[in-house]
Amino acid sequence: MAVNEQAAAVIQAVRDVVPTLRENGLAAEENRWIPEENIELLDKAGVFRAAVPTRFGGLDLSLEEQYDILVEVARGCGSTGWVALAWVSTAWMITQYPDRAQEEVFTSDSVRISGGFSPTGVLTPTEGGYLLSGTWRFNSGCRGAQWDLLGAMLTLPDGSHQELYAVVPMSELSIADDWHVSAAAATGSSTTSAKDVFVPAHRVMDAAEALEGVTGDRSNTGANGRNYALIGYIMASSVASYIGMARAAFELFVERVPGRPIAYTSWEDQAKHPLTQLRVATAANKIEAADALVRRWITALQAHADAGTQPTLEERAEGRGRCGYAIQLAKESVEDLQSISSGSAIMRAAPFQRFFRDIEGLALHGMMTPNPNLEVHGRVVLGLEPDTYLL
Repeated sequence: MAVNEQAAAVIQAVRDVVPTLRENGLAAEENRWIPEENIELLDKAGVFRAAVPTRFGGLDLSLEEQYDILVEVARGCGSTGWVALAWVSTAWMITQYPDRAQEEVFTSDSVRISGGFSPTGVLTPTEGGYLLSGTWRFNSGCRGAQWDLLGAMLTLPDGSHQELYAVVPMSELSIADDWHVSAAAATGSSTTSAKDVFVPAHRVMDAAEALEGVTGDRSNTGANGRNYALIGYIMASSVASYIGMARAAFELFVERVPGRPIAYTSWEDQAKHPLTQLRVATAANKIEAADALVRRWITALQAHADAGTQPTLEERAEGRGRCGYAIQLAKESVEDLQSISSGSAIMRAAPFQRFFRDIEGLALHGMMTPNPNLEVHGRVVLGLEPDTYLL
């Protein structure tokens, strides 16, 4: 079976379980963690194999194929989509580590890896590696992950600091019960902590090298079609969740409008009201425009990965801007529909309101919130330095 056929099979398998993911939405939110049924369904569909290299039994799908899969997961449940995004994208990040680390993490063809990428930990050199201590907030999916990829700082002999990413088994970390939120509640994005956890040197990666795609001691380098620019890859993968949530909200709204009266007016069918027609069309086009923006960026990333090159500074800034604006458009599309929804749309049992709250909340994510991404893009367009190393 060719790779594109494998991707199509995963996408169809996820589409088949979208109704179940939606049905489980309220219970997931109340439990503050996605149901085991959701995880088992996605595992059976092959979602968690998407970014695992073929030499470990994975599917090694392209970024676009991963994106298509993650859109469908988020169309079923925003929180489940966000957790799947975290596990799939971080699995790809493991491919940037030395072969020895990959062999330890990819012990099966389906692996779940979370990440806390802010460098809020400290690494202290010791024989054979480092001791890791620190805390990492907003660690999405940590409750169901097998490994965690964590950002930390190392103090060098000259007093300067080096940012590193360490990979540790989740069993060696503690997880706080502190995820009490109004959006994306089922992502279980709790705080994880480490206290003098030993990390062997081969499971520590230099952040600067990772951003440039030049990490060593690994066989999967060069023009193999999978060495994407790290931030560009993370941005594009993440937008999939927003597109999926927007499409779900759109479907749910359109399904319930025909034949519904507009309260306290003479309109007996909301579908016939011009404002409804205008907002629905606007929302539909915003979603499609957002999707097109991201796909254009994915095409550029794939061209570089196929050629064994990395995007230029200007291209990376543009990619952040495109992804940021795509998130803005997806969020606005749901807001457009919310503004003409009836009062019953706020009932907790109604999936629409959960997609509305989830997309609003996740649009506040530090890396994904639109304005900073547009600022980076705008600075470079105007001939200024991007003022960030996260490119």
